[in-house]
Amino acid sequence: MRNIHLSSVALLCLAPASAMALGLDRSGQSVDVMFEDGNYFQFSVNRAFPSVDGVDTLGFDTGDVAENFTSIEAGIKFQVTEKLSLGLMANQPYGADISYPSDGSVLLGGSNATVDSRELIALARYRINDSFSVHGGLRYTHLESDTLLSGAAYGGLSGYAASFDEDGDTGFVAGFAYERPEIALRIALTYFQGTEHDLDTTESLNGVDVGDLPGAAFGLPINPFSTETTTTVETADALNIDFQTGINARTLLFGQIRYAWYENVESAPAFFDALSDPDDEGTSLIDIEDNYSITLGVGRQLTERLSGIASVSYEPEEDDDLVSPLSPTNGQTAFGLGMSYAVTDRMTLAGGLRYVWLGDAQPETGTPDVARANFEDNHVVGLGLQVGYSF
Repeated sequence: MRNIHLSSVALLCLAPASAMALGLDRSGQSVDVMFEDGNYFQFSVNRAFPSVDGVDTLGFDTGDVAENFTSIEAGIKFQVTEKLSLGLMANQPYGADISYPSDGSVLLGGSNATVDSRELIALARYRINDSFSVHGGLRYTHLESDTLLSGAAYGGLSGYAASFDEDGDTGFVAGFAYERPEIALRIALTYFQGTEHDLDTTESLNGVDVGDLPGAAFGLPINPFSTETTTTVETADALNIDFQTGINARTLLFGQIRYAWYENVESAPAFFDALSDPDDEGTSLIDIEDNYSITLGVGRQLTERLSGIASVSYEPEEDDDLVSPLSPTNGQTAFGLGMSYAVTDRMTLAGGLRYVWLGDAQPETGTPDVARANFEDNHVVGLGLQVGYSF
């Protein structure tokens, strides 16, 4: 079977390019650069334009609560020997940019949350034979975040803010692959261990550090809370299954299944935990269930230098439509299109467009949970550009 030059544009369609893919996922943590021939460098930039709004239960429009964002990824792979290759990948694996306009919803207006991350993955791949290979290494993840809760739905916690200083931690990556090059078949499984971050945390209420509040505010002679504490946050373990196979000399079928374990990912700062539900230790600002996403696509080599691709993706809705106001969607379906052009025998340029239909959801607060708004018919438009270079 002839070599099908579709890998670059396929990667663009696999990239989430969505504000709310699988919890906090943004990059999908692809390691496909390790399967390129010879020495190879790849750089991509994705821009997402979410449109996410709703109506609170009092009838007030929330306004658009999801901000546009850009994610950048790069990877380089060195073919050290015929069997051994080494690679280094940089990406932004997790993120959130939610901001409720203060002049919108009475119940949630002014609330916002940001999560920023950076990651380096160092991998080695060893080919046991023409069919089987193993790969593994380390991932270093850097995380920081800020949160503000505002609006009547939060009661006495309205005006609560938490600022989390940056922290990094290391986890491992491990996987294996099966290949049949004569039919462009590859099945690769990769496991990403979650990381643990001890984030120095500053909490405040209506602009006053919690440690400076009078004890009488809590019905006590003294204030039992400290302004600065440490909050432990774990990132999700994840498993990727990437596959591709040639249908004929010019056509490739490809896809990915990703599962992320988010259920145990929590952020419970001391003051927030104590006041939000005194009887429930570990009350979290984050409430995300384990989930999976599936992508399936087909690519076609149109000319000797030009290739096109189309893909569909699906992330199922959670069983309950009640979600955190800081993540006001539930599941998604997406369609992607892309083109790749071989500028020279060494350089390839690719571009992709992705439209994402976001699932309807009801942001909630309180104990027990009470729906505060309805979010329906929302979407994201994602654009991606990528350059690949063999050297």
